Amino acid sequence: MILRTPSQRRALLERSRSVAVIGASRNPLRPSYTVFSYLRTQTPYTVTPINPTIPDIDGVAAYPSLAAYAQERSAPDIVDVFRKPSEVVEVAREAIAAGARAIWFQYGVVNDEAIRLADEAGLDVVVDRCIKVEYARFHGGLATGGLNSGVITSRREKPAAQ
Repeated sequence: MILRTPSQRRALLERSRSVAVIGASRNPLRPSYTVFSYLRTQTPYTVTPINPTIPDIDGVAAYPSLAAYAQERSAPDIVDVFRKPSEVVEVAREAIAAGARAIWFQYGVVNDEAIRLADEAGLDVVVDRCIKVEYARFHGGLATGGLNSGVITSRREKPAAQ
């Protein structure tokens, strides 16, 4: 199902425990590093990079493929995608094959065929949204400048001990 509403995205984030970040980078200037690092340090998720060109990011072992990750750790709850739109049809197929429960296409990662494949396979699908921004929005991290975080308190949740 394509998750279009904030409440649907919030429910996905609340029921999920693991995130595999496809295309995570070691370069701290890249959004894929920033999101990976934030999710790993500020959320309760177990976050794993998927990138065949690097051994690890900040000491967290990277897997060369989603299949290798799933074989060793089982299917991730969310596959977070940082790839060119032209490359994500194959990522959607890999997520389906790995048994992922959801696929999250980051800002600008929009490919109608990949979205359709994931939706038809029964995955929860988030399109053109940032998982970091959505998590912060629902947990008090975007409560400045008039942004509606959807949280009634001004206190941020503390990340779970890892």
